[in-house]
Amino acid sequence: MYKVDMNSDLGESFGAYKIGMDAEILEFVSSANVACGYHAGDPLVMEETVRIAKTAGVAVGAHPGYPDLMGFGRRNMVCMPKEAKAYVKYQLGALQAFTRTYGLTLQHCKPHGALYNMAAKDKALAMAIAEAICDVDDRIILLGLANSLMIEAGKEAGLKVASEVFADRAYQADGTLVPRKLPGAVIHDTEEAISRTIRMVKEGFVTAITGEEVPLSADSICVHGDNPSALAFVKNIRARLEAEGVSIVPISEIV
Repeated sequence: MYKVDMNSDLGESFGAYKIGMDAEILEFVSSANVACGYHAGDPLVMEETVRIAKTAGVAVGAHPGYPDLMGFGRRNMVCMPKEAKAYVKYQLGALQAFTRTYGLTLQHCKPHGALYNMAAKDKALAMAIAEAICDVDDRIILLGLANSLMIEAGKEAGLKVASEVFADRAYQADGTLVPRKLPGAVIHDTEEAISRTIRMVKEGFVTAITGEEVPLSADSICVHGDNPSALAFVKNIRARLEAEGVSIVPISEIV
């Protein structure tokens, strides 16, 4: 029996600005990564996202980023590991206030954007994130890029870790994602993206953009549903996975 989690980045609206289709996407995923106010989200949005996730029966995790609202957390920042550690602890604590309000336990922590990408290759930064999670609650699962230093750091810190793969992103030979600025980084063909995802889950391999076969673990699939066509893709990929005998379950049931 194959099992995999489907996660999505949610709660990224801010004030009068609405981003994403959170209520719709929650019908099809098993875990929600909720923005914690640094790269996106605000207290009202955080609370509402946790509320609708509970109603949908979806596990909730934190999605902490750099303090960069204007850049949506996608700009690389230079900061000391102790600063990054404090940033993550601050955001975990903020979201925990809302999960406790609704009787939920924070399932996981998945860093956002530049923090995620930098920690995948920077061991000191990855350890700072892992240590922050340990300080807050060592039962929280660290969700990071498969084969990255985040997974290594989480294990060293004694955390449960979950390896994440991306349905619509191209991979490099070293297992990292092709940067968005390069051609071919995003896979737009729905059938290709779905078939690649099924192979990652069932066979543990993905073909790199340069042709190499890259081994990886696929505990959780990141999907996006911030527009109608993306939402349709999420519905299709879930249906195809289940047709292939893959059960969609929260991360806590896998690691």
